[in-house]
Amino acid sequence: MTKMSGAQALIEALKREKVEVIFGIIGGATLPIYDVLRDSGIRHILCRHEQCAAHAADGYARASGRVGVCMATSGPGATNLVTGIATAYMDSSPIIALTGQANRFSANTTYMIGKDAFQEADIIGITTPITKYNFQVKEASEIPKAVKLAFYIATTGRPRPVLIDLPKDIQVETAQMEFNNDVKIRGYKPTTKPHPIQVKRAVELLLMAERPVIFAGGGVLLSNAAPELLALANFLMAPVAISLMGKGCFPENHPLSLGVVGMHGSPTANKLILEADVLLAVGVRFSDRTVGTLDEFCPDAKIIHIDIDSAEIGKNVDVDIPIVADAKRTLETINQQLIQRLKKQRSSLWFDRVQKYKNQLQSLAESSSSGGYINPQKLLVELRKILPEDTIVTTEVGQNQMWAALHFKALKPRTFLSSDGLGTMGFGFPAALGAKVACPGRLVVDIAGDGSFIMTSQDLACSVMEKIPVIVIVLNNSMLGMVAQWQRFFYNRKYCAVELGNSPDFVKLAEAYGAQGFRVSSLNEFSKAVRKAMKSDITTVIDVPISPEENVFPMIPPGKGLKDMITE
Repeated sequence: MTKMSGAQALIEALKREKVEVIFGIIGGATLPIYDVLRDSGIRHILCRHEQCAAHAADGYARASGRVGVCMATSGPGATNLVTGIATAYMDSSPIIALTGQANRFSANTTYMIGKDAFQEADIIGITTPITKYNFQVKEASEIPKAVKLAFYIATTGRPRPVLIDLPKDIQVETAQMEFNNDVKIRGYKPTTKPHPIQVKRAVELLLMAERPVIFAGGGVLLSNAAPELLALANFLMAPVAISLMGKGCFPENHPLSLGVVGMHGSPTANKLILEADVLLAVGVRFSDRTVGTLDEFCPDAKIIHIDIDSAEIGKNVDVDIPIVADAKRTLETINQQLIQRLKKQRSSLWFDRVQKYKNQLQSLAESSSSGGYINPQKLLVELRKILPEDTIVTTEVGQNQMWAALHFKALKPRTFLSSDGLGTMGFGFPAALGAKVACPGRLVVDIAGDGSFIMTSQDLACSVMEKIPVIVIVLNNSMLGMVAQWQRFFYNRKYCAVELGNSPDFVKLAEAYGAQGFRVSSLNEFSKAVRKAMKSDITTVIDVPISPEENVFPMIPPGKGLKDMITE
């Protein structure tokens, strides 16, 4: 045991968890922590808004598979983290949020928590629904254990955010600290090993299937199960549809790839998943934006569902064979048993039919074309040709996100990062900064809309000062494009509160922060700008004017199923 202050214990505990970087903004309630952090060897990245700090930690976690850490002061600093924490929670991203808090006691030892002290907020109560667990440390000696538990909970089972709230007087209080590597939490024992009887049933069903389809989601990426998924698909000759969160878990240039399924999914994926007689769902939660009308989803299929979180089994869609376990371990076991039974890769008439459908339907996934503007689909196809396969792409939310999902093929795991569950505008740029910090040797590109980028563009200052060069491609239609599309389709073109008017001059905005900017008016100019940006050691913003009337197709109207997709 060692005597030290709470702040010293916190930094020491983080170092023992191999934390290399913290994204945050300093404040009065975290001053003791920063005083120790300064000479700790842990890099601190000063964001310009706490929401960006949370998104950056999230991007760091998604790109690297390691825990992302963010920190904010009490009150408004802590509450500004909330949107980023909720985003990570919905998308199962492991981040640790550290928040300062008002003193426990006043000078005359009156207990102060809960008495509306300056910059006090009940961040524990606020974040309880959007964290896997949260702690308010009551004594300085509790800090090492709290940090150990936080990292363990955030990374085991289904990864999700954990928050630690640290009253200021605890940070300066000294105590005997015990750093123990043993973690025991009564009642918390995530299941990772699949039940052998359920695996056997799943194998039997897959062997009998004539039209098997694999539906893969973010759980495949979280468990690093992409190699096992690829092996299974090749062995069964089963096509693979992916959720938006799963993009990158299966190479989209593979003959068995169907693309993304859902409201703005690939026509091939949306059609063929409904024809499956056996659907193997791995690490997906059957969200409403993915499956459409629940009672019309795969009506003729037997469904096998593999998920680490038992709460997701049967929550939205009834399944025939539930397997609560780690995706990687389960797919390994299934592959072993299939190899023993089949001996060789089976050929499939179903594969031939899939290829026929892909050839027929791929042209339907095209955006409308408006004269005088760059077509977003063609731009994203061109971008894929330019960028290396391991480039990490983040997206904002809206039309830009759906165009990217449809037309930018993700070829490797953890190379496509997007806010799916919460749909958080402003996510892409700070997430790109976090991803670049996690993977400094790789290109990172944010595919943005003007409405989303405006929300967090102030962190261009962070990007420049901290030397985190990324590329931002702004598909600029001077509209909140996705909402405008809905108003065109379902509200008789009665636009309300979607026209952004004179958006900032993004080239001048970038230059004002010390970054560089380009405005392009053709695909050729766009290609040249991207190639220049790839060679730059500062962040580049590329402004791409597109038509405000541009639509994303396919589209499934609200309240409809996958079979009801609109293709023009």
